[in-house]
Amino acid sequence: MAAAAAGALSPATSLHLKPSSALRLLSLYTLHTSKTLPKSIKPLSPHPRHSRFTHHQYLPRPRLHRRCFCSVISAAISPGSEAVEKPKDAPVEPVDGGARVGEFRRRLKIADIKGGHDGGLDRLGQTLVVKGWVRTVRLQSSVTFIEVNDGSCLSNMQCVVDSDAEGYDQVESGSISTGASVCLHGTVVRSQGSKQKVELKVDKLVMVGQSDPTFPIQKKRVSREFLRTKAHLRPRTNTFGAVARVRNTLAYATHKFFQENGFVWISSPIITASDCEGAGEQFCVTTLIPNAQDAVRSSVDAIPKREDGSVDWSQDFFGKPAFLTVSGQLNAETYATALSDVYTFGPTFRAENSNTARHLAEFWMIEPELAFADLGDDMACATAYLQYVVRYILENCAEDMDFFDSWIEKGIISRLSDVADKAFVQLTYTDAINLLLKANKRFEFPVKWGCDLQSEHERYITEQAFGGCPVIIRDYPKDIKAFYMRLNDDEKTVAAMDLLVPRVGELIGGSQREERLEYIEKRLDELKLNREGYWWYLDLRRYGSVPHAGFGLGFERLVQFATGLENIRDAIPFPRMPGSAEF
Repeated sequence: MAAAAAGALSPATSLHLKPSSALRLLSLYTLHTSKTLPKSIKPLSPHPRHSRFTHHQYLPRPRLHRRCFCSVISAAISPGSEAVEKPKDAPVEPVDGGARVGEFRRRLKIADIKGGHDGGLDRLGQTLVVKGWVRTVRLQSSVTFIEVNDGSCLSNMQCVVDSDAEGYDQVESGSISTGASVCLHGTVVRSQGSKQKVELKVDKLVMVGQSDPTFPIQKKRVSREFLRTKAHLRPRTNTFGAVARVRNTLAYATHKFFQENGFVWISSPIITASDCEGAGEQFCVTTLIPNAQDAVRSSVDAIPKREDGSVDWSQDFFGKPAFLTVSGQLNAETYATALSDVYTFGPTFRAENSNTARHLAEFWMIEPELAFADLGDDMACATAYLQYVVRYILENCAEDMDFFDSWIEKGIISRLSDVADKAFVQLTYTDAINLLLKANKRFEFPVKWGCDLQSEHERYITEQAFGGCPVIIRDYPKDIKAFYMRLNDDEKTVAAMDLLVPRVGELIGGSQREERLEYIEKRLDELKLNREGYWWYLDLRRYGSVPHAGFGLGFERLVQFATGLENIRDAIPFPRMPGSAEF
């Protein structure tokens, strides 16, 4: 069998591979699916100007092509026909004046051992090293079971240790306990239990780091409120380990989507003198209080002032008031007018004194900008992006998503599948208001034309009025939207859109930007915003202005939507909110 496989993989031209070298092979196969769209849903019409975002590209097709990579490892074969791994601590060849830097190798992790379709049975008989943190220790009369997790996947590696194993005295002494870090050498064997297919028969046990008995995360369940006070340790729990992996995959899928569609990633500044939203809820950045020690014991009288008693900002670091950014959009627009399609993905800050489960003071934003585009292009891009990343986590985070479906939100996989597969619906703000006024439901916040839609309104529209289908509402009143949104011909509404999804409400907000200089100058004056502070932004309208559009997506809200978490503070590793900046 091995000879046949080797022959099948042999290239036309012979390759000379050194031991432990790798060859990556790519194969393509066709996936057939019978999924069809519900007939009752009115789809979001494809927009002709950006055909790459036409909706049908991201909906299920009769035939889907998938790529599959496999790796062939060249190894030295011992007389017993067993693959011998090159020692990690092999001597480094000397060179003149020093020694060569060792070759980096990816460490084998539990996900690599158990992540295959057969749950690790293909590794039976292999001698491996597992490193991680102890979840549980179960001592029995003749054998000890140690559950170890290294964070690479939800599953633990069950390690079986008997009294013959080297280092077993550490088990007997009680040194190996929950939270300790360990290194286990052993052989993969078929598990006698039903929860896993394989386990590690340990030959040698090494304790890397002992865990104090006060370790706060034991086998018993604890509340997420408690775990927020232990944010430095909560990644070791099943829930927050799974959240971290899904968050990572969503970030990867985000870059992958935009890169595959020709966007250029832009690093937008964190410190700014502009208020993108015009709301004034910004954190001030200043050196008028020189350092952390002075900040604790400094006097207000030490801050330099003008004759009228106001702060003398000319003596500050930037010579004027500066703030943490609330959005990278304005900066992204500058590069969109040169590189056509760009996106930012970075931290933003909002000094909104809100202690709800939906607000953070520090969060990450995804903000693409498309040149030569209108609101139709913007809606098509937002739809394609959301369906892409949702489908990506369903395909690549199956174990974690099953965990969320079982323990966090029942039915979340079905809900996300609907978002990935269903056609999106669009309607105007005016139509949405009329729909809410006719609803046989009493809302906490009254509904009238001109009001800003609340979460209860948005969720009713997408969950009840449209049966769980994502909905885009467009053409909002200008008085409740930002200055940079393009004024519609009716001069009452702007070319803005919000994408609503079940359970969350608004997930994405975007607009066509106002590209006409005289219109945006008038809008700045209406909102009493200083033109001088936006001189460079206005220049974009003076020198080769083009129609352009974009949207913003709070990344933590996307993580919350994808995992079913109720509180957004659990969707970011170290949440920042009013009264709390720990860790």
